[in-house]
Amino acid sequence: MKMTLVVAFATVLAVAAGSAIAGDAAAGKAKFGICAGCHGPTGAGNEALKYPKLAGRDAAFVGAQLRAFKSGARDNATMKAMAAGLTETDMDNLAAYIATLR
Repeated sequence: MKMTLVVAFATVLAVAAGSAIAGDAAAGKAKFGICAGCHGPTGAGNEALKYPKLAGRDAAFVGAQLRAFKSGARDNATMKAMAAGLTETDMDNLAAYIATLR
């Protein structure tokens, strides 16, 4: 019984993790151009201007941050404006693409 619960829990976690990165990286790449203006074409960021590095971030983190900017839960006027026009699909796609950057 205990092993069945462990397997069931692990399965739920795996499915949830898979759905967190369900975006289309190719579509995200097409939208990334505007992000590259501040974060750089490879997502390396710009420390001098305080634009954070995106490369190496996982899709779930990026998606959550974009949603927080859009909702106002994170207070940054520039990012709130950038996220305002993004759909849920756009955010998933951008997150999937950014997760490919290294």
